[in-house]
Amino acid sequence: MTTAVVVGSGPNGLAAALHLARNGVDVQVLEAADTIGGGARSGELFVPGLIHDRCSAFHPMVVGSPFWTEVGLEDHGLRWRWPEIDCAHPLDNGDVGVLRRSLDETAAGLGEDGRRWRLALGDLVRGFDDLGHDLLRPILNVPSHPLRLAAFGPRAVLPASVMARWFRTAPARALYGGVAAHAFTRLDRPLTASLGLMILASGHRYGWPVAEGGSGAITAAAAAALGDAGGKIETGVRVSSRADIPPADLVMLDLSVAQTLSIYGDVMPHRVSRAYRKYRTGAAAFKVDFAIEGDIPWRNPESRVAGTVHLGGDYAEIAATEKQRAAGVMADRPFVLVGQQYLADETRSNGNIHPIWSYAHVPGGYSGDATEAVIAQIERFAPGFRDQVIAIHSTGTEQLHAHNANYGGGDIIGGANDGLQLVVRPRLAVDPYSIGVDGVYICSQSTPPGAGVHGLCGFHAATSALRSQRAVRR
Repeated sequence: MTTAVVVGSGPNGLAAALHLARNGVDVQVLEAADTIGGGARSGELFVPGLIHDRCSAFHPMVVGSPFWTEVGLEDHGLRWRWPEIDCAHPLDNGDVGVLRRSLDETAAGLGEDGRRWRLALGDLVRGFDDLGHDLLRPILNVPSHPLRLAAFGPRAVLPASVMARWFRTAPARALYGGVAAHAFTRLDRPLTASLGLMILASGHRYGWPVAEGGSGAITAAAAAALGDAGGKIETGVRVSSRADIPPADLVMLDLSVAQTLSIYGDVMPHRVSRAYRKYRTGAAAFKVDFAIEGDIPWRNPESRVAGTVHLGGDYAEIAATEKQRAAGVMADRPFVLVGQQYLADETRSNGNIHPIWSYAHVPGGYSGDATEAVIAQIERFAPGFRDQVIAIHSTGTEQLHAHNANYGGGDIIGGANDGLQLVVRPRLAVDPYSIGVDGVYICSQSTPPGAGVHGLCGFHAATSALRSQRAVRR
């Protein structure tokens, strides 16, 4: 029987392990931490009974992931919960851009930009699954739906700043810009329009749900499915060198490019190790978790029922602060994401005490304390928020890295999303998952299709490993 060791139990490591196990491979997963999950962990932080997501929080790409759909995570205990409004983006004058799962309802709320919203996103929503099939894998492939891909292409190559000008009202521009900012890069660069459009299309297709009980429920369900398939997981096992990896036919690395290089760099082909050394880490997050009494006193009612609230002002301000951050400058008013998961999932709260999840975009390796900047941004749109705060837990870039070794410098997206690296990661290759060492593959979010809990990096890497193993047997 073919054997495999998977290093790392994040969503991609578990997806790789599960796909291998379901194809008859004897799989062992090694996890350095005491709990599984990587970026999809959750649990108590400071108030008993309050469940906080440690990193990932909202999951349209999990609900829509073809791999997780095939696995059937719901059959292994996962339950989805949707907020009344997926995302709100308030402005200083009281206006707000609102993203609802319904494309028509979203468009209706955007007034004169409603028609333009439909034109920009309608075909992407209708063909999302087909388009995703071609986009959520390595770029060097033969597309199954070339006409849909061709229709998306002219919009995808645009800078987000150009796409934003398609909209005429401040709420529509801000709503688009806040979603585009999830790319963690300057918004005036080519191809940055694509991520915003696809995230919005996924929201209209599947909504932005949360996992009941916390994001850790996703990886718990994946682990249960892996157990049913015969796979094993061992926690508390840190892999720092090849000597720490048991002998196996296949090794799957749910690790950053830097960690992969540190373990296998001396035996990689020069062309691969050179590409890995040139791989650039991305910007960082500064995470702040709150325990509050009651609900956040947002000025506008839409934000009070939104699962996610984007705080960054109008589009021009978002673009400017993202440009500052990319230049290594900490903005006075950074772009901030606020998660109110408890609105959809009441199991996360303790009576009238609720968990609030938030993070600010900060320069890579930022060593300062952005807690006050996050609070100020919330207060800007919800005066009186400070008075409701019972406890605060801040996690800076160094702490993020200490909590998850894949988050070097606080980079939670597995590498910079700009230039060619946006579409070619970790290197240009027909098989980007192979590290050039027989039987060894990288399967983290530093590989196509990039960051997220969709598990597709692991699935595609495992598919590549199985294909190579069968070729060897011939």
